[in-house]
Amino acid sequence: MCDGGAQTTVRGSRLLDGPHRVRACLRADPAVRRGARSKLSAPRDRVSSAVTHEAAHFDDFRNDVPEDYLAGFPWHPHRGIETITYVLAGTVEHGDSMGNLGAITAGDVQWMTAGSGIIHQEMPKGDLSGRMHGFQLWGNLPSSLKMTPPRYQEVKAVDIPEVTDDDGTRVRIVAGNFWGKTGPVDGVATEPVYLDVSVAPGRRRTLPVETTRHAFAYVFAGGGKFCNASGPLAVPTEGVGWLDTAPPSEADNRSLVLFDRGNEVEVEAGDEGIRFLLVSGKPLEEPVAWYGPIVMNTQQELQQAFEELKKGTFLKAAS
Repeated sequence: MCDGGAQTTVRGSRLLDGPHRVRACLRADPAVRRGARSKLSAPRDRVSSAVTHEAAHFDDFRNDVPEDYLAGFPWHPHRGIETITYVLAGTVEHGDSMGNLGAITAGDVQWMTAGSGIIHQEMPKGDLSGRMHGFQLWGNLPSSLKMTPPRYQEVKAVDIPEVTDDDGTRVRIVAGNFWGKTGPVDGVATEPVYLDVSVAPGRRRTLPVETTRHAFAYVFAGGGKFCNASGPLAVPTEGVGWLDTAPPSEADNRSLVLFDRGNEVEVEAGDEGIRFLLVSGKPLEEPVAWYGPIVMNTQQELQQAFEELKKGTFLKAAS
């Protein structure tokens, strides 16, 4: 057992009190229709928009029925953000208005800075078993970089460092510095630390997180306990019960845990072990104006972006 504090048990992943205090536990909806006709598991908008001002949106896209997802995400615009896409199973094919074409498959990462504006498409293809699974994180850009030129980069699985500790804890470092290794994704405005963490059954680990950063964990396999945290309030993903502030009693492994400030996260794995993303970033503390694929600082900037889309002036010439 983790020591101290009141306990909140969560099926699939469990939460207890810990040094980096839990602020909320959110549940992803396994049947959200996104894209043209794609049906992929993803946290509802209320969940993803509640992450932080630095991480404006987070998707867990998973499905093993190709008919549900092959329609994909056809050509659509973005402005004011950066996206980091991490694939666990299947393939995502990418094309954009800069002429980039590529595909990322299991273990690969795609990093795209939309900046001043980009139009792209993402078309998922399953693996040989029809499975499609991955994550997409939208990193908000600070106001000074909202109109920066767009960029695109692919990182292959073999280029992502992985560290295994003596107790079997395994960490893939997608971005940032951790345990003496540096992830290949760099140049992201909020300087995220993006980790894929696996802890063996019954093991208890403490993972450092800088005190000045906002952080969240997303459990996607197994279960366990985040220790010594304040009892989280329920943040429902549906309109029903929105005013209910009782601690959550049940959740599946699609659990997103928001943390208050602290210098470490302590986790104890359950009988099946636990695997989760641990993401932290520098606070922006700027106003956010967000509608669909556009994330700006003011409503005026947001309206201007959509006016430019109508007029055909959305894409800016490279300087």
